[in-house]
Amino acid sequence: MYLAAVLFFGIITQWVEARWALTIFQVALLALAATSVVKRLRSGLPIGHHPVGLLLAGAAAWGLIQVTVGQTVYPLRTLETTLDWTVNLVAFSLVLELGRRAKERERFLNSALVFASVLSLCAIFTLLTSPPGKVFWLFDSSAGLATLGPFAYKNQYAAFVEVVLPVAMFRAICNRRRWLPYSLIAAMLFGSVVASGSRGGVVLCFLEMLIVPVIAFAQNRFGGASLARVLMGNLILVGTLAAIVGWQPLWQRFEEPHPYALRRDLAESSLQMLHDRPWSGFGLGTWSSAYPGYARYDDGTFVNQAHNDWVQWAAEGGIPFLMIMLATAGWTIRPAVCAIWGIGILAVFLHAVVDYPFQQRPALGTFVFALLGILAAEQRSSIG
Repeated sequence: MYLAAVLFFGIITQWVEARWALTIFQVALLALAATSVVKRLRSGLPIGHHPVGLLLAGAAAWGLIQVTVGQTVYPLRTLETTLDWTVNLVAFSLVLELGRRAKERERFLNSALVFASVLSLCAIFTLLTSPPGKVFWLFDSSAGLATLGPFAYKNQYAAFVEVVLPVAMFRAICNRRRWLPYSLIAAMLFGSVVASGSRGGVVLCFLEMLIVPVIAFAQNRFGGASLARVLMGNLILVGTLAAIVGWQPLWQRFEEPHPYALRRDLAESSLQMLHDRPWSGFGLGTWSSAYPGYARYDDGTFVNQAHNDWVQWAAEGGIPFLMIMLATAGWTIRPAVCAIWGIGILAVFLHAVVDYPFQQRPALGTFVFALLGILAAEQRSSIG
């Protein structure tokens, strides 16, 4: 639960631009990792490894290699991003170790679900009542946009919901006596994404609400009649919550002409960056520094991210780093489908094709990799 509390602290404070919040979050995780290593060494237990852990270690090592051989245009930024990937590795490994027992995995997932439920309520209220640019009604954010609880960017909030929503749906399917509370939580989470106006988030969350019951049916967790009732119930709850929070702003965003034209231009520039440095990249975390030399237009606006994590990873880390991330996402597919609730992790990787859930706010990416650690622990337990 200490680990969960640290992860939740990272989410709640991820809007803070000053370094202190992220430093506290990362130092706390590193301290937990050091404590865990010392305990294992004192007890004579070996320090194990996992394929995803090795991939994340490779991601962190690649940043150090770029700095060492001078293949980064901004060494300090690459070192900061390397630290972020090290913390992702630490979070994954801690959860993998602490999730050896089914009881601990359930406690972690339940706490994450409770946290997300409270946060979704807060997100709806702050969106509707907090002045633009204010986080929790009081604190200034870096942008003058409407906020969703601690999230200053709607698509990153949607990614947070995407990774948790299937947990609520899976609970509703497996716990027949408490299916209604879990279904209401799932509908509330979905409704908050509708209110946020995230197009990609709404599409992915809606697909999750359809796919999760279908996979459960394919795994013989319930019959055809139950599948029809769950799907119909999900549609009714989704429609009701969407009507309550208001779907008009979202619909207006879907009606925008050429909504992804900017993202296409950024992706083409990023691919040109990859073409020029296919094996070394420009350095992890340096996309915004290298991009101006490849910009296809200039309207005077600072562009902070590529709005596509996959092409940004390729531009920053070259083909080797891109292969690391593809291997990580590829490993996730089978255990995610088997566990059902892990579909949310795949949804975030998919959302990364049109936005940047793994960039800018390190605590959000660390939270996703922590849930990936639970998934890996569950998969290892089923094999063992």
